[in-house]
Amino acid sequence: MLNTYTTQTFIGFDTAFEEANVVLFGAPFDGTTSFRPGTRFAPAAIRPDSYGLETYSPYLDLDLDDYKLTDIGDIDLPFGNTTRALTMLNETATTILKADKKPLMIGGEHLVSLPVIEALVKKYPDLHIIHFDAHTDLREDYLGEVLSHASVIRRAWDLVGDGRIFQFGIRSGLKSEFEWAKSHTFLQRFNTNGLLEAITALKGKPVYLTIDLDVLDPSIFPGTGTPEPGGITMKELLEALTALKELPLVGADIVELSPHYDTSGVSTAVACKVIREVSLLLAHQTL
Repeated sequence: MLNTYTTQTFIGFDTAFEEANVVLFGAPFDGTTSFRPGTRFAPAAIRPDSYGLETYSPYLDLDLDDYKLTDIGDIDLPFGNTTRALTMLNETATTILKADKKPLMIGGEHLVSLPVIEALVKKYPDLHIIHFDAHTDLREDYLGEVLSHASVIRRAWDLVGDGRIFQFGIRSGLKSEFEWAKSHTFLQRFNTNGLLEAITALKGKPVYLTIDLDVLDPSIFPGTGTPEPGGITMKELLEALTALKELPLVGADIVELSPHYDTSGVSTAVACKVIREVSLLLAHQTL
């Protein structure tokens, strides 16, 4: 059952669920975090800080107030039960999709992407994935666990197969992951080069966007559990998101903010701005 009551919504997300086209929900889960935990606190930090933004994006020339968006709050996920938490997120995404709406999830750690992708693959068997991240996330397992934030994109590949995952900004991972990617995903090291070619190839196809915010350099975004120096700038990420304006996104997530590692609040502000842009991308385009 959806939680259709929340005390504070993300800015501009105040339409009733029945009327909305995009549904935002929080996934406060960090049960497989391998370094610094704390992403469970991101959704609660993001919503109040979103009111430091305007609803209008000068980058996309679009305004949240012109679309029907709703925020159903955080899913009450159990502690210590990864499988049950993923099942609940899958059920939430499935309910949203059955109502012909687009899911927009705020994590949480990156593993929370998997159950949403599973739900989307059932509705869109030809689903493709665009992935921004510092890390490959292509391990078969992490310390024996196949369900991990370090293996989430490998698990997504299990669902969609070769040639359907496009990875950008990647600068960390095992050598074996980079080698494996050569035959199974499009992986762009260090930057977003090749994104425009990917967009051209994906026009008319259903696309899911997953953004691990540690794709950004930690000088811009220090509030994350696995900071990785050498990342892209906020300007580069905004340019990449603007380029996605022509793609028919069917769902998206923004993950891996750990707000308490950045007491300045800048990382949370960055997350809010990225969420605004992605929200508008989802609302603007349909298949």
